[in-house]
Amino acid sequence: MAYNFDEIIDRSHSDCLKYGVLDERWGRTDLLPLWVADMDFRTPNFIIDALRTRLEHEILGYTIPHPEWKDSIINWQQKRNGYTIKREELTFVPGIVRGIAFVLQSFTQPGDKVMVFSPVYHPFFLVTEDNGRDVVRFPLTLSEANHYEIDFNLLRQLLQGVKVLILSNPHNPGGRVWTLNELKHIAELCQDSGTLVISDEIHADLTLAPYHHVPFACVSETARQNSITFGSPSKAFNSPGIISSYVIVHNEAIRNKLKSYLAASELDEGNMFAQLVTVTAYTQGEEWLEQVKAYIADNIRFVEEYLQENIPQIRPMHTEASFLIYLNCRDLGLSHEQLLNLFIDKAHLALDDGRKFGEEGTGFMRLNVATPLSVLRQALNQLKDALKSTNYNNK
Repeated sequence: MAYNFDEIIDRSHSDCLKYGVLDERWGRTDLLPLWVADMDFRTPNFIIDALRTRLEHEILGYTIPHPEWKDSIINWQQKRNGYTIKREELTFVPGIVRGIAFVLQSFTQPGDKVMVFSPVYHPFFLVTEDNGRDVVRFPLTLSEANHYEIDFNLLRQLLQGVKVLILSNPHNPGGRVWTLNELKHIAELCQDSGTLVISDEIHADLTLAPYHHVPFACVSETARQNSITFGSPSKAFNSPGIISSYVIVHNEAIRNKLKSYLAASELDEGNMFAQLVTVTAYTQGEEWLEQVKAYIADNIRFVEEYLQENIPQIRPMHTEASFLIYLNCRDLGLSHEQLLNLFIDKAHLALDDGRKFGEEGTGFMRLNVATPLSVLRQALNQLKDALKSTNYNNK
């Protein structure tokens, strides 16, 4: 089946976050939103059909866990990533950020140090701070090639006394697919410092050719025994409105402690729709996923070529995984306020401000390209025209 990702879909009147908070967050509603990380494509028809079929039975009563839920995850991870998981190592969680909070509550105390690589998905900071833990920000190194790298000597120093490292694998917003050697080094340093690793792998299914996702727990036995992995089909199959996340823990002692915490508040019980979406995505979704990844890869190439030809001062980080591009706008020579003015008030675009992901993101903007090509072209044309018509004193 050929899927149509060029279709423009009206998302109004759907309580859509991407459009619904424009006035609240940007102070105007006439913006083209390319920020929050969901897709403007239709959620796959096989997922919608599965939900419709279930709703034809007009009793939404108490249910047992979906009998295929664990097997669908196990088979998917084995086939896609060579990742071997046992049934007892899998548990439902009602959202990955919530799951990270549960880990912090289970394995740390107020005031304990929790490390994040900065810039990074901003809820990593928020969930740590809101739970009374101290954030240790490890600054990623921006190479001359506009690529994030890890200074392992600095990491070794800063890990001392850190209880938990929250890792974005692949990295958001930089789009890095961490290599096997990088992940091994992280695992070794965390083992030496007594630091438990949380690996958020929600973007893993969107790893783009020729790159290959390496699950953190697969890099070594050390990593496998000192980590907690979170996953979900929601990002790859455009269903984040249905919370369908899971956690994988191989170390029995760590697993038992976390599962006891979850079970005590019935946080490990999924609902019929969440588990149904997971089973359907992981048993019927390969063809759709490969097509949407190909479309996203084409959109990424379009952005890179368009900017090189029309706005060479904006250098996009090459996205190795996900549908998010981190735009390095520093060569524009604008202050932070001027950069926001350019994108919001001049170009009428709503993107994520790079500072949202940490101070290291100053001068960057994050662009979501999981949208029809025509929308992407319109957005970049608006940006080009705005830049041509705008004069800033320090340019």
